[in-house]
Amino acid sequence: MDTTGKRVRRNHSAQLKAQILEQCQVPGASVAQVAMAHGINANLVHIWRKLARQHSAQPLEAPAFVPLAIEAAPASPVQPHIDIELRRGAVSMTLNWPLSATAELAGFTRALLR
Repeated sequence: MDTTGKRVRRNHSAQLKAQILEQCQVPGASVAQVAMAHGINANLVHIWRKLARQHSAQPLEAPAFVPLAIEAAPASPVQPHIDIELRRGAVSMTLNWPLSATAELAGFTRALLR
């Protein structure tokens, strides 16, 4: 703010911006610390970084097709039968019903549940 209480917009040179952005790219550098060292708000530096990335971004080329060999997954073993366990009180019964006779199994269970 100036002496009249109005905010004054500061203009930073392109050279200073480039220097600050370069310091931010140093491994382990903190944007907040770099900004504080220059007396600038860290949010402003983040905006500069975003604009720099957008400006330097080249249109992306479609990646080349890369053939990838994929091994076939081992087939899971098919159960030739259906396992059913029936319990009533202390009595337990296990049925191994052929998979090819599912219609008969439906009839058997209907009759059993009557």
